[in-house]
Amino acid sequence: MVIILGLGFTGSRLARRLLARGIPVCAPVRGMARFRELASAGVQLLELNPQHPETMLLPRNAVMAVTIPPLPEPENAAVRNVIQCAAPSRVVYVSSTGVYGSRVALDESTPAEPNDLRGSLRLEEERWLESGPWNSLILRAAAIYGPGRGIHVTIRNGKLPRSAGSGIVSRIHVDDLAAIVEAGMFSALRGAWPVADDHPCSSDEIALWCRQLFKLDGEDLPRFSGPPIAGRKVDGSKIREILKVELKYPSWRTGVEASLAEELNGETD
Repeated sequence: MVIILGLGFTGSRLARRLLARGIPVCAPVRGMARFRELASAGVQLLELNPQHPETMLLPRNAVMAVTIPPLPEPENAAVRNVIQCAAPSRVVYVSSTGVYGSRVALDESTPAEPNDLRGSLRLEEERWLESGPWNSLILRAAAIYGPGRGIHVTIRNGKLPRSAGSGIVSRIHVDDLAAIVEAGMFSALRGAWPVADDHPCSSDEIALWCRQLFKLDGEDLPRFSGPPIAGRKVDGSKIREILKVELKYPSWRTGVEASLAEELNGETD
């Protein structure tokens, strides 16, 4: 049995991968009616009750994936309460490369040095999970994109991406991230590892490609006038080598094309 805490963009993809392998999936959620499709696919849904998690009948000693970012208190303490109540044997936590702060190039040997509140809270959550009685694996994901989410969606809507500029940025397609989470769940690997694809580039490069694809004139978009973006180039190859995971979308080009095809077919979660 696998517990997924956070049945959102990444968690839902992970759930479908596990179910396809015949692995039972349990997911505590708020508002079970919102997840009818996943329930029909086989996910065992539990109504989330973080104040009294003992009433949820969570399976104990299961492997758990946590994709929920740090929340304001008291919600964050309540999520931790759910994890402790489940007493998992292993936890894989999807964190963020934001914990590296102002680093513009990094790999698995780079220490975390957050320089903002969001990164500090991520690192605090990592350390809390690593201090638990379970064994843990931390995946520090680069910018996650996929069907319905990413620069291609922003450009199509006539807006600028949040990280617009010439700084080099690493990304990871949601399906590749889910594959790495899945492999990590059933491994003995520990520690904190950056996760990214093999072709970082500037948001401007993707935006130009998307404008050409959508046949948008440059005048159709607002001009970027904010401060320059330094970006963050991430080498995430080491963990893939250890877990023997091959990227389905090593480049944003193939990843965006696949995302557009899935959106066209109406297959997004």
